[in-house]
Amino acid sequence: MNPVWYDNLSTPIGQLRLVADERGLREVWFETGRHQREPEPSWVYSPPALAFARMQLDEYFAGTRQVFELPLHPLGTPFQLAVWQELARIPYGSTISYGELARRIGQPQAVRAVGAANGRNPLPIVLPCHRVIGANGSLTGFGGGLPTKRFLLAMEESVARGDLFGLVT
Repeated sequence: MNPVWYDNLSTPIGQLRLVADERGLREVWFETGRHQREPEPSWVYSPPALAFARMQLDEYFAGTRQVFELPLHPLGTPFQLAVWQELARIPYGSTISYGELARRIGQPQAVRAVGAANGRNPLPIVLPCHRVIGANGSLTGFGGGLPTKRFLLAMEESVARGDLFGLVT
């Protein structure tokens, strides 16, 4: 059995749990939200094994990183993986609609399925599902809660404008 490691990271949006295996980062969990769970009994608490992800997430929240350069190993269906891969292409500080995301993966009729896959993204922030919004510009569901989504979008917009005032690091 391949080892799975986890660590916890304090951030301005609360505690995040990071999970990785030898192929890369597998999951980022919010302290609160829809998809919380506890580590599996076989997983090993290992801050050194997650140092690569901790550093880049710390840089993201400090406003100095806009693109993650991490080995990733999300587990999902081929459709989910296609949606999650496309999330990584949404530029920092910008948003797209679920319909646009469906078009970008070549399945414009699959808006609901894209929304469901987006909601099951195991790597929020790193694969920025928070940048996907409703067609009318409204903020829609987010695993970490709408206040967290609002914070992430506002932080990115502020950094993209070059205005670091008010950022909590």
